Amino acid sequence: MTQLLADWRQGDAGARDRLIGALYPELHRLAEQLFRRERGDHTLQPTALVNEAWLRLSGLDAIEANDRGHLFAVSARLMREILIDHARRRAAAKRDGGERMSLTHLEQVGESDDVELLGLNDALEKLEAIDPAKARIVELRYFGGLSIEETATVVGQSPATVKRHWQAARTWLYDALNGAG
Repeated sequence: MTQLLADWRQGDAGARDRLIGALYPELHRLAEQLFRRERGDHTLQPTALVNEAWLRLSGLDAIEANDRGHLFAVSARLMREILIDHARRRAAAKRDGGERMSLTHLEQVGESDDVELLGLNDALEKLEAIDPAKARIVELRYFGGLSIEETATVVGQSPATVKRHWQAARTWLYDALNGAG
């Protein structure tokens, strides 16, 4: 993958296509994990999410990823953008609606508690403004489906540090989403 990324950065469209072909099954697995946490009637499905991410990736002339981990970080960002765009379109079509996404896997929220995806995105953007490192960890874990160890590799930190940042970010997001100071 690293060589294909290097070739893609040099403008080799064939390398891009081979890389995306190899990446597609892994992205689909991550999308399926993401949607397991979703309500059953979500209007966007894992295959549609991955196809859209694939289209966006394949439309890039070059990429700023250096290795597999960075490629997954770029993919996580793309999937987040796709989900947010989808939620905004749906919210615009409804007066008071919006996509709802469960945060139960953040281990701070009860099973019946849902938050709007757009609210999560707003809170994540606020976290990014004050602590970009923690926001990136949330993005990789939540939207990218990466484990603590995979996230640690991508961000270049120890798993223990990532785990501490993940806990702090979850707590911060929980407070932000529930109106706490």
